Amino acid sequence: MEKIFQKLSLTSATLVFVLLIGIFLTLYSAAKPAIEEFGLHFIVNPAWNKEVPLTTTPDTKISSTVTTDDQTVEDDTIADEDDDMILDDDEEGDTATKTIYGGLVPIVGTLLSTLIALVFALPIAMGIAVFLAEIAPKNISNIVGIAIELLAAIPSIIFGMWGLYYFAPIIADIVGGYQVSLLTAGLVLGVMILPFMAAITRDSMNTTPAVLKESAYALGATKFEVIKDIIFPYSKVGIIGSIILALGRALGETMAVAFLIGSIFELPKAINSPTISIPVAMANNFGEASGLGESALFYLALILFIISFAVISLAKFYFLKKAK
Repeated sequence: MEKIFQKLSLTSATLVFVLLIGIFLTLYSAAKPAIEEFGLHFIVNPAWNKEVPLTTTPDTKISSTVTTDDQTVEDDTIADEDDDMILDDDEEGDTATKTIYGGLVPIVGTLLSTLIALVFALPIAMGIAVFLAEIAPKNISNIVGIAIELLAAIPSIIFGMWGLYYFAPIIADIVGGYQVSLLTAGLVLGVMILPFMAAITRDSMNTTPAVLKESAYALGATKFEVIKDIIFPYSKVGIIGSIILALGRALGETMAVAFLIGSIFELPKAINSPTISIPVAMANNFGEASGLGESALFYLALILFIISFAVISLAKFYFLKKAK
């Protein structure tokens, strides 16, 4: 029985690793045409689905095959020495173009909206956790704790609709600019991740041994000093874990952000300007994408996968290790 249990445990752990590698290989395979076409310049290019003229070197001769009913005719197209755009002999003046894709705008939108969400949610979540764990009476703590946990269960599309019709007009009246914007999306995203951070931080604070707190009180420490010098240091691993979980949720959120961020491929000129994130770009364009455009979306998905993996790995192996 012991050996069976060990093998099942090993199989479960191995399955997670295999799934992780499989997801990466699937994304890379689908994104390979875009990677070969655009390379790392894709990451810093703000253009998306933009037609640009083809460029060639002078005296470059390009042959294109034109098929007729009776025969196949070779039609030569010559690049003009004074112009870097290819001209067709049959349609003089028409410019041959190609479509290019760049991921800078959705990458910036994803990172900034996540940053806004964390800056907004982190202090509020810590305040809620401290109140529930150390300040509020038991009956109030239970009621508020249940409310926080129920907030985490609300579907993201509900947050999106609420944010679009009720929250966004208030933000626009206060700070100006557009109702759908990077700021609105980030703040609603912060509301969505807040219950995760608050609940996990509260549970972590509740694990602080009572003898440590009582000893500090006996030495004359105030409640603020006990929270600052005893509870926070003891529960810092759980606090960092809550931030990691919330960060993963914020990076991949789609529906609520799709309602609120504006969904346009433009770098935000200000915090209250519309833009787009990686999950929203994939959700909005995947149904009608094909060829290189579809591969570019997989390239974005691969970038999001790497960003999430890198951020969580950094937090896991640096901050958690430092906290211990």
